[in-house]
Amino acid sequence: MSQYEKNSLSLGNAVAMGTGVMIGAAIFALLGQIAELAGEYFALAVVMGGVISGFSAYSYIKMAHAYPSAGGIAMFLQKAYGKGTITAFAALLMAFSMVLNESLVARTFGTYTMQLFNGSENSFWVPVLGVGLLVAAFVVNILGNEVIGKTAMTTATIKIGGILIFAIGALWAADFSVGSAMPSEAPENSFTKYIASLALAILAYKGFTTITNSGGEIKEPHKNVGRAIVWSLVICGAVYFITALAVGSNLEIPQIIEAKDYALAEAARPLYGDFGLWFTVGIAIVATITGVIFSVFAVSRMTAMLTNMKLIPHSNLGLPGNIQQHMLVYIVVLSIALTILFDLSGIAAMGAIFYLIMDIIIHVGVLRHMKEKVKANPAIVITAIVLDAVVLIGFVWVRAQTNLTVIIVSAGLIVVTFFGEKLFLKNTDQEGKLEDSDEDQNEKSNKN
Repeated sequence: MSQYEKNSLSLGNAVAMGTGVMIGAAIFALLGQIAELAGEYFALAVVMGGVISGFSAYSYIKMAHAYPSAGGIAMFLQKAYGKGTITAFAALLMAFSMVLNESLVARTFGTYTMQLFNGSENSFWVPVLGVGLLVAAFVVNILGNEVIGKTAMTTATIKIGGILIFAIGALWAADFSVGSAMPSEAPENSFTKYIASLALAILAYKGFTTITNSGGEIKEPHKNVGRAIVWSLVICGAVYFITALAVGSNLEIPQIIEAKDYALAEAARPLYGDFGLWFTVGIAIVATITGVIFSVFAVSRMTAMLTNMKLIPHSNLGLPGNIQQHMLVYIVVLSIALTILFDLSGIAAMGAIFYLIMDIIIHVGVLRHMKEKVKANPAIVITAIVLDAVVLIGFVWVRAQTNLTVIIVSAGLIVVTFFGEKLFLKNTDQEGKLEDSDEDQNEKSNKN
């Protein structure tokens, strides 16, 4: 990874980065899982997830306007809570969520690629291909920001254009009948399951936070970080909704659930035949590759900031290079392990839980400590907290009945992370110290 480069990312690059992370997993990996919980309401769940994410984005935009930083969320938490356990704990939850997202996208890459060979989503080659993608993402990130920026613009155009071609073609062939994508009768699934589906829908939009983690590198960050977040959410929301309609116009809900890990590829088969399959899988490959690249880029920035703030332990293990490069290695190795050990459903569940908890902590920090400084509207922030809390409770309740192991593992990791951070900060005498000045933080970011 190259050194910190101020003004190295344009507004367009930032939007492409945000959409790159979101579209990298959401459309291809999560649409089927959302349909499994929401039934015929899955397209509406996708839209509602965007609405909730819009409320959440308000706090991030306000904080980014006041404190643009290469550490993004880590800096926001420090401003709200100081340098202590809450800041480190919440930032690590976000980092874990992003690493889980990388594993989610990597397995999605393997799953869709195997459709070209009539392979199963349970094939040995799925994690093998996912690991190969993560290694490739590591290499691209080593090449630096300029390569990432150029890649972002080109691949974002390719995949958004390709998905829209698929979606519009599918709707046209179905005479613009949305089929199972919109409810035609009373819902068969419970309201609780619909609420739970919103957690996965929200996870599909969380890539907008990637933009905040590169705030110090975006040109004119005080205004462009917020603009990039808004544009990313709007673009992805539109793409998600039209794609959900297209899938619903060609597949019934049971078919979508059966092919939940590769729903778009399955929807292309009856419509376009082999050509449609190859085209859709090709777009999926481009989307997942860029999603992993941009996510690795962002989380390495944030964890480097946490290291500079002395909020997480760090050892170079004899590796050459700076802290940024060390974190890049650790992140990719952890992503590889998760890709091998968990399936798409388990990865998505843990990622959603970690993200929603972190999101609530951000909003509470803004509401209690920052609303006057960043001029935030308390009503909007409170609404975001309530929506997140309701969705989180519903999701945990539903998943506990279908996959209790994932809930137990998630709870265990949360407890270990919190008390592990508390012990680390106590031993290093960091707990309770006042936050560094903005100048000190910027100087540290520039050095790494």
